[in-house]
Amino acid sequence: MSFALIQKVNDEQKKHAVVDVRSGDTVRVHQKIKEGNKERVQVFEGVVIRTDNKGSHTSRITVRKVASGVGVEKSFLMHSPLVEKVEIIRRSKVRRNFLSFLRDRSGKGARLKAVKFDREAVNKLPEKPSPKSEKAEEKPEDKEEK
Repeated sequence: MSFALIQKVNDEQKKHAVVDVRSGDTVRVHQKIKEGNKERVQVFEGVVIRTDNKGSHTSRITVRKVASGVGVEKSFLMHSPLVEKVEIIRRSKVRRNFLSFLRDRSGKGARLKAVKFDREAVNKLPEKPSPKSEKAEEKPEDKEEK
């Protein structure tokens, strides 16, 4: 298989746009959960401690939160159809990509210094290009052939 063919398949699997999430961000991830024949959306809110493969179709974030005194980490594929939306709640100043030191800290020691940012502008995604323009281009070709 050629690399171009693999690249084309990977690009088709990607979402048209995802939020620019960085390490240190506090995010709210909306994930589809299927239970039997029902489907619901579950929200997981926590601090992004790691980002991987940002430009790729396999881009992943690891989110950590403390629930009932126990640290819980969950990884999400950004381009997965199960991840409905990612909202950035808070942005913090960090100096590294992998914040593994937060695992050893609790309470005030686990705090990160907040940075001012435009929450609405960061969470707004560009509109998906309409497929109508592609169909409009195809129709004149069909008429010429007939």
